[in-house]
Amino acid sequence: MHRFEDLRTFVAVVETGSFTAAADRLGVAKSATSRRMASLESRLGVQLLQRTTRRLNLTDTGRSFYERSARILADLDEAEAAVHQEHGELRGNLRIALPLSFSISHMCKPIAEFAQMYPKVTFDLDLNDRRVDLVQEGVDLALRIGHLSDSSLIARRLFNSHTVICASPGYIQEYGVPQTVEDLRDHQCLVYGNLSDPTRWVGRDKDGVEHSVDVRAALSASSGDLLSQLAANGRGIVMQPTFIAGALIRRGELKPVLTEYQWPVVPAFAVYPPTRHLSFRVRTFIDFLVDYFSGTPSWDEDCEALNARQS
Repeated sequence: MHRFEDLRTFVAVVETGSFTAAADRLGVAKSATSRRMASLESRLGVQLLQRTTRRLNLTDTGRSFYERSARILADLDEAEAAVHQEHGELRGNLRIALPLSFSISHMCKPIAEFAQMYPKVTFDLDLNDRRVDLVQEGVDLALRIGHLSDSSLIARRLFNSHTVICASPGYIQEYGVPQTVEDLRDHQCLVYGNLSDPTRWVGRDKDGVEHSVDVRAALSASSGDLLSQLAANGRGIVMQPTFIAGALIRRGELKPVLTEYQWPVVPAFAVYPPTRHLSFRVRTFIDFLVDYFSGTPSWDEDCEALNARQS
């Protein structure tokens, strides 16, 4: 038993990069983590980690031992999962990183349905728009909306996220409707600050010709929900994904404009680290999400139906 605990500790230290972070992942005291590592190196008679004041580095022997240890632990997890599967059970904890705005509005129902199907599965959810390091933080999978920059992760597409330009009826009545992308320069625009170039708005016309404009940021924020609510209160024009703006559009608090243009469409993925074995519970949850989000998402159906009634 101690040998497996030593292996789990060693793998956690390597993947998180510190004894403190490894202790947090394992739910033990930092002193216990240090003690297990010392016990492991003493028993093996070799140094696995080179310790400095700033970081930990694997020795050549440590690197080889880590690869074997990670494989052994993955095999053990898979073996246990296979036993539970044979008995019709799925159990264990799922650590998932989720984007904040999307998850509050659209992940409650699928998670609740999955939990009802598999009551012995527990969830540890990190709702945050930052890019989580899945390996270092011990996260099983993440939902990411946008083009992936980390090619080391394995991804499964869930849906496409469409974008809409919209404003409140009161704002439109006061300032008028922009007729072209270029007209946006003359409007108060509310921009999402987490984008790499938040004031550059790009759309394509019916012929596929790209039109871009550098808008004037009347307000910048890192919350899409806040921006949409501000737009609904007449503070300006906003570019938002339909999964955020859809409900406000359906209630008539926001009205789409420049609908003859195609605004950015970005994919949404379930991503996970490229481990040798993907645990059965993670694989089952990803399969569930792929099936759940298949077809046209409900928020896009609402926007399409509204546009059809208004055209």
